[in-house]
Formats: sequence, structure tokens, C-alpha cells
Amino acid sequence: MDPLLLGAIVAIVTVLILFSGVSVAIGLLIVAALFLIIFDGVRSLELIPEIFFGKLDNFALLSIPMFIIMGAAIASTRAGADLYEALERWLTRVPGGLVISNLGACALFAAMSGSSPATCAAIGKMGIPEMRRRGYPDGVAAGSIAAGGTRGILIPPSVTMIVYGIATETSIGRLFLAGVIPGLMLVALFMAWSLYDTWRKGGENVVLAQISYTWKQKFEILPRVLPFIAIILGVLYALYGGVATPSETAAVGALMCLAVAIIIYRLWNPMDLWVVLRDSTRESVMILFIIGAAGVFSYMLSSLFITQSIATWIGTLDVNPWVLMFAINIFLLIAGFFLPPVAVILMAAPILLPIVTQAGFDPYWFAVVLTINMEIGLITPPVGLNLYVINGIAPDIKLKTILLGSLPYVGCMIVAILLLCLFPGLATWLPNAIMGPVI
Repeated sequence: MDPLLLGAIVAIVTVLILFSGVSVAIGLLIVAALFLIIFDGVRSLELIPEIFFGKLDNFALLSIPMFIIMGAAIASTRAGADLYEALERWLTRVPGGLVISNLGACALFAAMSGSSPATCAAIGKMGIPEMRRRGYPDGVAAGSIAAGGTRGILIPPSVTMIVYGIATETSIGRLFLAGVIPGLMLVALFMAWSLYDTWRKGGENVVLAQISYTWKQKFEILPRVLPFIAIILGVLYALYGGVATPSETAAVGALMCLAVAIIIYRLWNPMDLWVVLRDSTRESVMILFIIGAAGVFSYMLSSLFITQSIATWIGTLDVNPWVLMFAINIFLLIAGFFLPPVAVILMAAPILLPIVTQAGFDPYWFAVVLTINMEIGLITPPVGLNLYVINGIAPDIKLKTILLGSLPYVGCMIVAILLLCLFPGLATWLPNAIMGPVI
């Protein structure tokens, strides 16, 4: 059978099985086993355990549970509330300042946790009730937090960037640096939209309803932010100061976050610590299970020459590289609607990266573009993980209202992708400046 036709059949079967309701990892294993049996015989199943565990035999994977512990430890404390309150006191007189405060708090929390759901939950629990109390519409209150939480997979440390680095064998440290400026650019775009939206609505009543703080009240809250700044700087120094590898840096970050949670926020109760470790283990196992299953799925595609045939076919197309990139973005956008970011990256990145580099695009720039596409998927149905997290925090706000409130920020993300296409140096300048150009 023609490998391209076989690839189309594999894609259709994969979509049908994943839509049946099975978990992503189980679905990938079923598809891989099915096609290996059909084309290579039953004896090919003997290779699956070896491939599965071989994919997990990677020292860099240790960074995933460590960074997840960072997010879980901070999310279990009042850290989100403190970040939110500090920014809110300083921005309270700015039009739309409460929304901007939440977006800023999301950015800082994302830089510590690397998790979008954790960011949404930590900031949303404090920010959404406060915005609603002061007269902000439900859509604005919920949508801004849902969108703000998406930065958790772009601003370093990012679990999805680690997964991309492992799947494509690219430098995780360079990937982290590539996400810094685009992440800050998205923060600026989100805040600019909030300012414009408030001005467009005539400064509305929510500004007049805001509370005024004295300079003493503004300064007395700042020490609460210092531990988080110290954690961010400590992780960055350990990673880029030559002190530790990415995996060791993740362990340093996890230790610092646990220390802050225990010492500053008095997380003394052993049961509370057990919940942090239990939830971290559960999420880590889920991601690692998907990584192992995706390794088996990739082996199946390669052994049936599907991956090689797709790359060769696209390489022979006489199309403008930007037309090709536009098509890839549409594919990633649609895939992000139905699959979690980790699954999309593990399934698509190994196939797309040779095509992207052959077309002349930088692999680290592409990682940022891919991640922003995945961010859009986090706030669009049917998966839309952040939408459901926010709905769990504020169950009286309809899912449709949360979605409509987050749509303007989807527009901001599309603008960010266009800016990255026009100015790729936004993603490549910082890693090249700190770590030198890619050889």
C-alpha cells in the first residue's frame, strides 16, 4: 500500500479512537499495535515494551515531575493571592487595572509553575470573585484569567517546551530562552487589549468603583512578592549560569518552591504536603505515559515509512515556505482544538520539524509558534482545558460566557504569531545572544 494513503488511514483511525473517549496514551498504543499487527505480524508486539520504556530512558525527563512539583507547591499556598493583591494595589487606578493585575499575576505565576491549569486555578480563585464584586462583566472576569493562564506553557519553565525538546532532540535551555520575549510580548498584548477595551467602553463604572490605596499600603505588600522573584532568578541562574543541567535546575526549583511553601506559608501539615506530592505524581505519570505511548506510535509510523514519505512528499512541493508554514499553523490550530498540547507535540513535532527546517525556518522559532497555537487550544472547545478549570472555580458562569470572554485574547495570540513571522528575532535573539548561534 502507498505510504501516503496508509498515513491517511492511520490519521482517520487515530482520530476515531481518540474520539471514542479513551485516554490519549491508550489510544495511541491501540492504533500503533493495530497497524503493527496488520503489516508486521503479531511478533512485532514484542517490541512495544522495549520501545515504550526506551522512550522513557532519558535523563531530561526527570525535569518534568520536578517542574510540576514547583507548580503544585506554589498553587497549594496563598502565593497566587499575594501576587494578585500586590499588583492590584499598584494598578488599581489604571483603567481596566484589575484585569491587568490578574494578567500580570498570571504571568508571574506561570514563570514559577510552568502549568496553565495551575495558573488559572491559583489566580482565578482570588481574581474572578474580586472582579465580579467590582462590577466587571462575567465574561471579562473569567475570560481574562482563562487566557492569562495559557502563558504557563510558554513562559519558562515550560513543561511543553521540555517535551518538545525531548521529542525533537533540541536544547531545552535554548527553548526556554526562546519563549521569554514572546511570552512577555503576549503579556503586553493582553494588557494593551484590556486598556483599549476599557477605554472603548468609556472608562466604565468599574474604574470608579475601585478602591484607592495609600503609598504605605502599596509598599508594605511588596515583600510578599520577593520570594517568587528569588525563585525565578534562582532557577534562571542555575540553568544559564552553568551551575546545573535542566533536570538539576528543575530539582533546585522544586526544592525552593517547597521551602517557600513550608517556611513562608507554613505548609506544615503532612497531609497537605502529601496532596502536593500525590497530585504532582499523578500529573507526571500521565505526561510520561503519553510520552512512552507516543514513542511507540512514532515507531509504527517510521517502520511503515509513513513519516519518511510525508516528509519527502512535502519536500517535493513547489510552494512558498510561508504558504507551507500557514498550512502547518492551520493544522496545529485544529489539532489543538481536540488534543492536549503534550499529545500534539509528541505526535506532530518529530514529523514537522524536518519539514520546517528544510523550508529554512529556525527550530526554536517554530517551537514558540507551535506553543502559541497550543495556547489557543487551551481556551477553545471541545478540549479547552482552561475553560473547564475556570468553570470549576466559578460554576455559576456559563461555559459560553467564559469562551466569549477569552476570544479577544485568541486574537492577541494570532497577532503574536504574525509578529513572530515578521520578526523571527523575537524568538531567536535571546538564545543566540546568551548561548551563541546554533551551529
